[in-house]
Amino acid sequence: MTAAQTIAEWTTELAPEDVPGDVLEHAKLHFLDAIGCGYAASALGVATEGRTTMAELGGEPQASVVGLDTALPAPNAAFANGMLCHGLDFDDTHSDSVSHVSVVVCPAALATAEAQGSSGIELLTAIVAGNEVVTRVGAAATGQFHARGFHPTAVCGIFGGTAAAARLIGADAATTASALGIAGSFAGGLFAYLDDGTATKPFHPAWAAHGAVLAARLAALGGEGPPGVIEGRFGLYHAFVGAEQGAIAIDEQLADLGTRWETPRIAYKPYPACHFIHGSLGATAGLSPLDPDEVEDVLVTVPPEGVSLVLEPADRKIAPRTVYEAKFSLQYSTAAMLVNGAAGLSAYSDEAIADPRVLDLARRVRYETKKYETYPAAFPGGVRITMRDGRVLEAELPHQRGGPENPLSADEVRAKFRENAGLALPDAAVEALESAILSLEQLDLVTGLLRQPVAA
Repeated sequence: MTAAQTIAEWTTELAPEDVPGDVLEHAKLHFLDAIGCGYAASALGVATEGRTTMAELGGEPQASVVGLDTALPAPNAAFANGMLCHGLDFDDTHSDSVSHVSVVVCPAALATAEAQGSSGIELLTAIVAGNEVVTRVGAAATGQFHARGFHPTAVCGIFGGTAAAARLIGADAATTASALGIAGSFAGGLFAYLDDGTATKPFHPAWAAHGAVLAARLAALGGEGPPGVIEGRFGLYHAFVGAEQGAIAIDEQLADLGTRWETPRIAYKPYPACHFIHGSLGATAGLSPLDPDEVEDVLVTVPPEGVSLVLEPADRKIAPRTVYEAKFSLQYSTAAMLVNGAAGLSAYSDEAIADPRVLDLARRVRYETKKYETYPAAFPGGVRITMRDGRVLEAELPHQRGGPENPLSADEVRAKFRENAGLALPDAAVEALESAILSLEQLDLVTGLLRQPVAA
């Protein structure tokens, strides 16, 4: 069988009782985290263009959207929610695949589940299935998509979103394989935004979630997709990473579907910035705040693979031109952490990136690369700070905070959700939404899950 056929057979046959309880709990928490990030973006007016555009298109009200009290057609709701949930770059990442998983899988699955009248356990099982697909498709070629300038969140994510959507519409294995074949022709997402700091990246999961819903529907209506779309002669790995047929070991990744679970290994973000920043920034957090006038030099260390995303070109990273560019600057983020003792949402605003104390210190941030044994299973990093009085302060995190080896607790994830969602919703709505998501398996219907009034 091809990779798509293997995925299709597993996702269609997966039963809720086949999924371990702890995996289901992790899936609910990741769903909660992604939705909270979406509400925070909505409250801050970030990545709302997709929602407005999709609302303008109109159509049958099938699925709920963050920040709307009306529903949209399922593909359009998936687009709007995918964009919002990724807008702040505060959502989860699977380290080995370097993919933001939940912002594609959850919007695609939720929109489809609402349109189909699915139960909570059906939605939850589909999310798990989608998570397991994204992580394996990406991990088989870890880092290789980035090296070619492609965003694996979208390129790999659409396969997980499609698997989830196809499962929810009741597609059989042959139809699901065809849907995955169609999805391969929808896959895309360029890192070109890094050159000028444009906030283009949130469109990537939006388009992937949208395409996932469409691919499943097209296949259900008889649309055909190539079963060799992933590893074939002109498939995903050849087209996106230049690999010859058979060079990428996707079969090894798929061989233990249902026995090895990657959903619990998806990492949460404590900081709303690129995950390659988190190891070094977390190390810096333990040494902060410091008087910037007393700091002589700051040396940060990261894996070599992170340099082009968060450290170069240095002249742009030390003085970010946009808030989005600041989220991909380790120099700026380190300086903000040292000056303010924190690097939360407030550190990434137009006012914050103009702070002269932070910008002056960012110019003193240098970097070295280091081969960490924990990469790519984690986003490690370190920092060495030399003070003007000669003291040297050092720290290192081989596993970034929020990853499976250095986890956030369930209480911390819930607290993050409440803080994020509370920017847009009244307390009662936050509590109701949290309760609904964390008891998802008990819901007979998930229709209207996000149709909550936005706080004035």
